[in-house]
Amino acid sequence: MIEDITPDSDESPAEEGVVAVRRAMKILEAFGVDDAHLTLAELSRRTGCHRSTVLRLARTLAMDDYLAQRPDGTWRLARAAGWLGACYQATFNIVEVVQPVLRELSVATGESATFYVREGKQRICMARVEGPKSIRHHVRVGAALPLELGSPGRVLLAFSGEAGEPYESIRRAGYMISLGERDAEVSSISAPVYGINWTLQGAICISGPLSRLTEAVLLGHKESILATASRLSRSMMGVGQG
Repeated sequence: MIEDITPDSDESPAEEGVVAVRRAMKILEAFGVDDAHLTLAELSRRTGCHRSTVLRLARTLAMDDYLAQRPDGTWRLARAAGWLGACYQATFNIVEVVQPVLRELSVATGESATFYVREGKQRICMARVEGPKSIRHHVRVGAALPLELGSPGRVLLAFSGEAGEPYESIRRAGYMISLGERDAEVSSISAPVYGINWTLQGAICISGPLSRLTEAVLLGHKESILATASRLSRSMMGVGQG
């Protein structure tokens, strides 16, 4: 149901301005990473504003290149919106975004959670939260490990476009489980994390002793790791958490 809010007659011009700004922001937020363009009707549905209101605000946003109207009448995000996204991506501290998510993943799974990034032919541990169990797999922040051994490195290679197997299978699955590949006593499950324009940012994983984290146990954590990777990707893209 569309609920277009008309400013009360006793609202001050400043209050009316706040309402207009918030509506304009809702229009920009209506676009998702899969939306190349949206119709006026769809923008109205997603924002809960009448079409006439959406059209007026969209035209205003277009004046400063936040939106652009296509020849078929649909709307897309324009240069200024892209510039804001680029500024966001360039200025936030990745570790500050990642650390709370790792903490939640560690609590949910009871295991250590880590975020790796690719640097040349190595993967670097950028952030880590140790699990609560006394027996666990230890990796220090800043440690450099091989890409071709262990699920985080394999995921980074796969989603960087590495050809052949096991990378084709990893891309199809969207994650990887590793059992004693880099260290005979360690197992892990990893998934890719993306940023703006679906640029690969890193890999998130949980790891621990193979005696505890068997393949069956890791498969039981699959939904948690995939959901966490998706939520962290949305945060890095600046579209909120889902």
